[in-house]
Amino acid sequence: MVLVASAVCFRPEVRVVERSPVKFRVDRDTLAEAVAWAARSLPARPPAPVLAGLLIEADGSTLTLSGFDLEVSARVVIEADVEEAGKALVSGRLLADIARSLPQLPVTVASEGARVAVACGSSRFTLLTLPVEDYPALPSMPTISGVIDGDAFAAAVQQVAIAAGRDDTLPALTGIRVEIEGDVLTLAATDRYRLAVRELAWKPEQSSVSATALVPARTLNDTAKSLGSAAQVQVAFSAKDGAVESLVGFEGDGRSTTTRLIDGEFPKYRSLLPDDSASTARIETASLIDAVKRVALVAERNTPVRMAFTADGLTLEAGTGDEAQASEAVEAQVVGDDIIIAFNPQYLLDGLGAVSGDFVTMAFTASGKPAVLTGAADATSEADQTYRYLLMPVRLAG
Repeated sequence: MVLVASAVCFRPEVRVVERSPVKFRVDRDTLAEAVAWAARSLPARPPAPVLAGLLIEADGSTLTLSGFDLEVSARVVIEADVEEAGKALVSGRLLADIARSLPQLPVTVASEGARVAVACGSSRFTLLTLPVEDYPALPSMPTISGVIDGDAFAAAVQQVAIAAGRDDTLPALTGIRVEIEGDVLTLAATDRYRLAVRELAWKPEQSSVSATALVPARTLNDTAKSLGSAAQVQVAFSAKDGAVESLVGFEGDGRSTTTRLIDGEFPKYRSLLPDDSASTARIETASLIDAVKRVALVAERNTPVRMAFTADGLTLEAGTGDEAQASEAVEAQVVGDDIIIAFNPQYLLDGLGAVSGDFVTMAFTASGKPAVLTGAADATSEADQTYRYLLMPVRLAG
């Protein structure tokens, strides 16, 4: 018997990758700043290799840089001398490191087959490209809903973000609640131990606008900080039945970003803010910050700083028993009942650093109830109620 073996030849499928040549020249500082901003949203561990890429698009006299991790997108448009329009996708973090280290000279970027060459003075870098056709489309910016001053927006978000939770098992607490009611925009965040609320004016497209959204605190804080130099920041969202749908966007100074919203129920925080108080104390903020820092030096981890408010002023104490101890007296204008209360020193310092003005007002209802911190311009002016920092006390033994 003769066995005849027949061979079947399989031709592997050849994938044709379309390459779009690109070449442009741009100012070094402009490029470095734009790349750093667009690359900030790139994930440290991307679920797909292309998501580590930064999309470069050159056309006409502009250069667009985009980053996207399927949750947050960032896009920046800058001026450039474009010699050859096209697209390229390269490692965003590597390009950011390279752009930051280049000498203060014009930068030329040009595609060379499957690579992109970066030249600046005598410096030369060659980067591998990623397949542009595999890069996901960035979400479109929702309809612009209003504008807000860039500086005011950045400051307000920073004041509130300090109270946002960092426990990913409680996602609703890792966000900042954005409430829009007419020409007032309210930001709120809590981690269950403190609550920060900031109200500020903005200019809505429609005076009757009313909506709420829960935005990731880290993303909103980074975005607001990076757009702080913009004269105005455009806030964009699509709302339905008073709730923002899935996506919110911010744009200003040639930069735009979108982020998916957190799907969760934010605590009903307004009921936590007391309407009145049994006692109040007005203290110079800088003096209190310095005193808390000094006294807290002897406070071990999770050990509170005790505060005794009397008609004579404020006494701070930390440490008990055989431990190191510290105490310090601080001048304070106390009105109402004497009170002894204790706080986590870092949470207290966060609040003191966030209130505006040279003085802080601390309002108390009881030693076991939260205190509310507000800022004031001087020792006699009214407290600024546009920012309130509510801080839960630590229970004292006995």
